[in-house]
Amino acid sequence: MRIENEIKLDFKDVLIRPKRSTLTTRSQVDISREFRFRHTGAQYAGIPIVTANMDTTGTFEMARALVPLGLSVALHKHYPVDDCVAFFRGLERKSAAFYSMGIAKSDEEKFHEVMKRGGTGPDGAIHYVCIDVANGYTESFVRFVQKVREAYPQLVIMAGNVVTGEMTEELILSGADIVKVGIGPGSVCTTRKMTGVGYPQLSAIIDCADAAHGLEGHICADGGCTTPGDIAKAFGGGADFVMLGGMFAGHDECAGEIVERDGQQFQRFYGMSSKAAMDRYSGGIGEYRAAEGKEVLVPYRGPVAATAQEILGGVRSACTYVGARRLREFSKRTTFVRVTQQLNEVFGDPSPRK
Repeated sequence: MRIENEIKLDFKDVLIRPKRSTLTTRSQVDISREFRFRHTGAQYAGIPIVTANMDTTGTFEMARALVPLGLSVALHKHYPVDDCVAFFRGLERKSAAFYSMGIAKSDEEKFHEVMKRGGTGPDGAIHYVCIDVANGYTESFVRFVQKVREAYPQLVIMAGNVVTGEMTEELILSGADIVKVGIGPGSVCTTRKMTGVGYPQLSAIIDCADAAHGLEGHICADGGCTTPGDIAKAFGGGADFVMLGGMFAGHDECAGEIVERDGQQFQRFYGMSSKAAMDRYSGGIGEYRAAEGKEVLVPYRGPVAATAQEILGGVRSACTYVGARRLREFSKRTTFVRVTQQLNEVFGDPSPRK
């Protein structure tokens, strides 16, 4: 047993210090990014915010709504093969959607079938893939990433989740172009409660980004963002992409059931390791595991476009506060200040989502 005494930080522990700026309006800020990926040489262009691959948020409808705004969606893995192929074939900007899968045999077989039908050449339907497990530290996960890279060298692979620099490096060297970072920070994740395992998300982003960028790799910060300011902090800490689940929950484009309580509408939202998800897709909780997610009701919020614009506006505004004309300059102009209080809540929770 050992103890690390160095302080690790979460989004709530810091604010971004403002700096002089020549920008006069948010409209002068470019929050799109362009990346070239290590293993494929493929180029990405878009706003690097991705909807999480949960079955309530990672939907075809969400992708269709966010494509015009330049954002992306990691689709959930439970769509039928024919539906997946048809959707990806009709996708003009291939980086607008990631095909998601786990590492079970059934996931692998389905993926090969989708790739077979969609084509594997330059004109293939699928260009971006998310290999997603809760624990990215297993040898079997690393071998799976290697196998997919060898079988499909043309694909941009996002793989995770991990929270440390050394594992980020191993996944990149094994074939991942983007490493997904975050264990336990999600709004409907209970991994930290059930296992005691985790890592403060901002420090994880900083450590993993440093490791990835040294190998010409990229990271996607997954989990922990509850406000546009948190997204700005993730980018400031070095994240190339930010993945959001709870912030995109509760909209028309989500698949959660809408329920009414005391005259107010809510939508069901649950983690993919929750009892609700395992009952739906696995016939219940397995004998040797426990649920590591929960089910909640979030206020129904209508079309997602308004929420997306609020998020983008917040990130643009953050850029103006530090004088970053482009999002790619933002982390270089970010100085974090440690704090003990984020908000003045004398009049209650100011969150627009409640």
